[in-house]
Amino acid sequence: MIDKEKAKLNPKWQWTKFVFVLVCYLLFLYWVKSWWGLLVIPFIYDVYITKKIKWQWWKDAERPVRFVMSWIDALVFALVAVYFINLFFFQNYVIPSSSLEKSLLTGDYLFVSKVSYGPRIPQTPLTMPLTQHTMPLFNCKSYIEWPQWDYRRVKGLGKVELNDIVVFNYPAGDTILTADRYQAQDYYKQVYDIGEALYGQQHPEINLSEMTIEEQREFYTSAYSIGRKYIMDDQAEFGVIDSRPTDRRENYVKRCVGLPGQTLQIKEKIVYLDGKANKEPDNVQYTYFVKLKNTSASELFGAKYDDLRKELGISEEDVTSLSRLHGYDLEQGNILNPTILQQFDGYMPLTKRAAAELKKRGVVSAIRMVTDKDLFSDFVYPLNAFTGWTRDNFGPLWIPKKGASVKLTLENLPAYERPIRVYEGNDLQVKNGKIFINGKQTNEYTFKLDYYWMMGDNRHNSADSRYWGFVPEDHIVGKPLFIWWSSDPDRGGLGGVRWSRLFSWVDNIK
Repeated sequence: MIDKEKAKLNPKWQWTKFVFVLVCYLLFLYWVKSWWGLLVIPFIYDVYITKKIKWQWWKDAERPVRFVMSWIDALVFALVAVYFINLFFFQNYVIPSSSLEKSLLTGDYLFVSKVSYGPRIPQTPLTMPLTQHTMPLFNCKSYIEWPQWDYRRVKGLGKVELNDIVVFNYPAGDTILTADRYQAQDYYKQVYDIGEALYGQQHPEINLSEMTIEEQREFYTSAYSIGRKYIMDDQAEFGVIDSRPTDRRENYVKRCVGLPGQTLQIKEKIVYLDGKANKEPDNVQYTYFVKLKNTSASELFGAKYDDLRKELGISEEDVTSLSRLHGYDLEQGNILNPTILQQFDGYMPLTKRAAAELKKRGVVSAIRMVTDKDLFSDFVYPLNAFTGWTRDNFGPLWIPKKGASVKLTLENLPAYERPIRVYEGNDLQVKNGKIFINGKQTNEYTFKLDYYWMMGDNRHNSADSRYWGFVPEDHIVGKPLFIWWSSDPDRGGLGGVRWSRLFSWVDNIK
């Protein structure tokens, strides 16, 4: 009321507000370099000066209409404001899994800055605020796929740096299976797993290590085709195969352990960049075999060890994994070293400190880290090549850099095939052992985007770049600044609030 009366008595007040809003708006347009926004200026002028359009016509309507429209007006304003803020400045993100433990914990709520690396101009602009890809309750898409704009990023405060914790869109999430039980799973892994199993049934004599590179490529091409057809023929189980735009894919959060242009290699769990060991996170976590002493896995769940679990950061999920060794892993044939069945009761993810404390306090009688020779740890990237790489011994692999070129061979093509074909939109084919890009034979490719290598701090329990490859720059969402809330999913009420973590800076988590 004061502003309205002041405006009526002093028109200069309206002009002052108009000029202030206009300057802010023009600065915003300059920042995002989107001059189509100039078309909005006449409407801003009308709101403050001419008032020809009755923007709030409902205030003169009857009481029921006025009441309903006042709520609609407030709701629309709130949604637009939230959409604008989430798009260009910051958003909330909750840690859904243990892949970054014990650096970031399940139940941590992060304040994610999009200004740190520069916000992306929306590639899918018509979307419902506060949703990523699915409408709650209705279980339908929360966005309209048209229009689709090309990738463009506004200038930010900096770039992704080594060992930054980063929020990004899940690269392998471009294709999904729509059945509920498969939506969260990697489509490509599903296809290759099914295809390779079926191909192996038809050709039990197959031995990839004895094949030539050309024969291996033919095998993986056939396996993919067989697996995809199997899935498409069983929609009752898998649903239909669908796709998602880049900015509508699931949000992931990992640590960047490899930058564009660096050569990454993992040797005995340690990440090396250009031949030099990268610093491990302070709270890096690996999986350890344990032999319990005078206790059982079920007792570890109980009140007796609750304080110890809380002190060492051992979650109920961690304790649950103890049952896998003599259960799931034995049934699935994952055990490569049978002697571990006699030596240990199970395994669980632990920090070095937690492992030492369990031994020191007599909870376990024997404990050692799991190795590649003990358990099958699943196939790693690239899924369409026989490399012999594992999660603990991987590479070397050069990370693509914008403007840099790579010599292409049939040996290294699987690693760079997805960036070239999917992320950068080229037609790539192999004919008679020769590589063709956009119809032209070549043995070289120059990248248009920067790429990053992301890994979780929970190194043996993280679906990361080791399994689905590079993260393109157009998938980068933002940088977590601080934890604004944290609640332990294993403990309810106020007892589950991690008070010491509230408003702690993520940059301090090294």
